Amino acid sequence: MPPQPPLDSARANTTASPATDASQIADAAEAAAAAELQRTAAERAPPSPLAPLYQPVFRMLWLAWLVANTCMWMNDVASAWLMTSLTSSPVLVALVQTASTLPVFLLGLPSGALADILDRRRYFMVTQFWVAAVAVVLCAAVLAGGLNAWLLLALTFANGIGMAMRWPVFSAIVPELVDRHQLPAALALNGVAMNASRIIGPLLAGAIIAGAGSAWVFVLNAVLSLLAGFTIMRWRRQPTPNPLGRERLFSAMRVGLQFVRESPPMRAVLWRIAVFFLHATALLALLPLVARELQGGGAGTFTLLLASMGAGAIAAAMLLPRLRQRMASDRLVALGTLVQALGSAIVAIAPSAYVALPAMVLAGAAWITTANVLVVAAQFALPNWVRARGMSIFQMAIMGATAAGAALWGQVAALTSVHVSLALAAAIGVAAMALVQRLVSDRHGEEDLSPSRAFKMPQAETPPAAGLRLVTSIEYFIQPTRAAEFRAVMQESRRARLRQGALSWELQHDIADPRRYVERIVDESWTEHLRRFDRVTASDVALRDRKNAFHVGEAPPVVLRYVVEGE
Repeated sequence: MPPQPPLDSARANTTASPATDASQIADAAEAAAAAELQRTAAERAPPSPLAPLYQPVFRMLWLAWLVANTCMWMNDVASAWLMTSLTSSPVLVALVQTASTLPVFLLGLPSGALADILDRRRYFMVTQFWVAAVAVVLCAAVLAGGLNAWLLLALTFANGIGMAMRWPVFSAIVPELVDRHQLPAALALNGVAMNASRIIGPLLAGAIIAGAGSAWVFVLNAVLSLLAGFTIMRWRRQPTPNPLGRERLFSAMRVGLQFVRESPPMRAVLWRIAVFFLHATALLALLPLVARELQGGGAGTFTLLLASMGAGAIAAAMLLPRLRQRMASDRLVALGTLVQALGSAIVAIAPSAYVALPAMVLAGAAWITTANVLVVAAQFALPNWVRARGMSIFQMAIMGATAAGAALWGQVAALTSVHVSLALAAAIGVAAMALVQRLVSDRHGEEDLSPSRAFKMPQAETPPAAGLRLVTSIEYFIQPTRAAEFRAVMQESRRARLRQGALSWELQHDIADPRRYVERIVDESWTEHLRRFDRVTASDVALRDRKNAFHVGEAPPVVLRYVVEGE
């Protein structure tokens, strides 16, 4: 007789095994549920304002961003001071600021398109080397004694090109580095870097100019820009090549503009940021005149006022996570606008720096709060494939509103007084923001912009020749009693198709058969048609299901594709 296994062993091989499996399954399910609850709680809890800095890659690139912006301020201060030694013309001195900021407005969209088309790591790195090269040329021109006013303006404009290239790509990179619930804190830290550099850059440049001369500011600028570029090189980002190849620049720019125009959340954000900066910029534009008119005011007072504004912004950035937890975005924007207006009004009537400095702290805190809420809203409204283009348009709105606001309130100050201009800007800014919040609201809510592969790319036995437009028709049969509801949903489809890059869209209604509707979409080419499948989001899938729910009949809607020949 063969030896029998022990009784305990036999029991373990028969009756105990299913029970153990069930127990393990239950334990695993309980652990998974606990982990999900913990994750949800972590996302709902306000993240630490410094949490993104614990991630090495974000910390490394944030430091590069801080250095880059410090170099920008150093260059602007040194160039403005150097211009006063080259010419006595107020126009040429003022043009230094124009040459520095104009490229951001002119090149914002092309640089955003390039940042979406090219490898973002390499593109960001090139911007730093560009700024370093310009600084080297400036330094060489100063030391050789060959610098004149017009060459300085040209090199300042060239440096501004580097700044215009840098902003959109860094805005697009940040969401890749942090989790979604940490994005507001990461963007607030970007604001901290901007405001800290606004303090560090001018102070450092001023000290170097006083001690060694302007040329050494450009030397340090070049060295720091090179260090930032080499720091970015350490980031080992793995780009995902697109099998369809790179988009063409002008097509990418068109699609970027089209996306923003057809996105209600982005339109709402752009209206708010433009209105805010149009009026809030009066304080910065007129601040030198305010400082001069204060009791005992001068250059030192102006620097203190700027530093107070930066300090208020940095302090507010640390409180932003809790503020976002307690207030809705629209309420925060309204509150920020009101507090900024209050700060401007106090500065307008302040008799001395002791009154103006706390008001500037308030204005700085309100400034970064409002800007952060709106930049986060813009980031959440943009899918990754068009993020740099969308953020470049956001920056263009800021620059355009800032330039227009400075000109407007400067003219008002010339006709009345600095104090009246600041007071009017404060009052009208609050009223204008309240009006925009009421009239330009995003009634569509937050969309799920996560990529989806639910739509399969079409196949063609012989792909159409390049340059031929492609027409897609989708045939629906709808009960006449539901026609109005169907048309309303199809307007959402129009926005979705155009945001994805279609050239045009229309809905056709068959006069012979009232039930028959045809959705007609025109694409620039077969390749651009296929790109739209790469851009499908979870919201697009949900919209497709809503449209198909109206369709009657056993067969799904018929999809046909044609190329337009003979053009």
